[in-house]
Amino acid sequence: MDVYIGLDVSLASTAICVVSRQGKVVKETTAPSEPEDLVKVLHTLTERIVGVGLEAGPLSQWLYQHLTEAGFATVLMETRQVKGALKAMPIKTDRRDAEGIARLLQMGWFRSVHCKSLSAQEMRALLSSRKAIQQATISLELSIRGVLRNFGLKMGQVAKGRFEQRVLELVEGNPMLQAAATPILSARGALRQELAGVEKLLRDHAKADPVCRLLMTVPGVGVLVALTFKAAIDDPERFSSSRDVGPWVGLTPRRAQSGERDIIGEISRAGDAGLRTALYQAATVMLNNARPNWLSAWAWAVAKRRGKKRATVALARRIGVVLHRMWQDSMEFRFTRADTAAATAAA
Repeated sequence: MDVYIGLDVSLASTAICVVSRQGKVVKETTAPSEPEDLVKVLHTLTERIVGVGLEAGPLSQWLYQHLTEAGFATVLMETRQVKGALKAMPIKTDRRDAEGIARLLQMGWFRSVHCKSLSAQEMRALLSSRKAIQQATISLELSIRGVLRNFGLKMGQVAKGRFEQRVLELVEGNPMLQAAATPILSARGALRQELAGVEKLLRDHAKADPVCRLLMTVPGVGVLVALTFKAAIDDPERFSSSRDVGPWVGLTPRRAQSGERDIIGEISRAGDAGLRTALYQAATVMLNNARPNWLSAWAWAVAKRRGKKRATVALARRIGVVLHRMWQDSMEFRFTRADTAAATAAA
């Protein structure tokens, strides 16, 4: 008998549901969220396992790799779609969630998610570490600004390098404020030192990576954007067309159509939020500070018709498409359409 298995993964344990091809629940159990324990439970089944499904999440990619290596046809399911389907259940438990995932797999009503390579996951971890340190530094700076503002001491606009000096100038002569500011400044200094170390590591990695060097030939695309794009896409061959990158990263408009109603709204914001932010930042730099090129000229034409904000979003979407095509074709960015056409013809 052919069966489909749904896994509802949590930090400590995983609910397991086995469903037959006809939709009948064959077995329900739980196991620790460890690859060895899950593989052991699956090997006890005498039925032929058609597929194993689990929702994309923090532990999912780790478990996916081990289950695949163990010989099981494993599928990572898109989180939004799974959550939308499971909302139909009036009672939500881990057991019911596992059953719902198994039924989605049995019906084929799911969208699979690419499991990123180990190198891509490691790079994403390093980028997340940088972002966490940066946010902690900003939080400390805002905190000390708020403390001083209570006493009428205004920081004003100040460069990052002069921030500590400016704070010491404002608290000079007040022992209590000096005692309050000193530990914050010390923590901020340590964080900035760690941030500089992480950013140097990222720069060195980008310089040594041929794909990142290629992507950085696009105006507005620096080290962080190139590394974020490479880590998020991971394998350019998984997209049948470069145009699929825009919808995948959530930079295409939502659409709600029903009968006579047809509403086109804001961008969907589906997919990788970090990559979406990076592409938007690259588009902003290209429009305002980069060397003129055919992409920015196209975006300014859009801005005249639809406004600069929409043009920036459209440019971010198109930058993603161009970066993917450059990666696939191993071709540097061309600043004019004539150069692009000539390079394509020569290739």
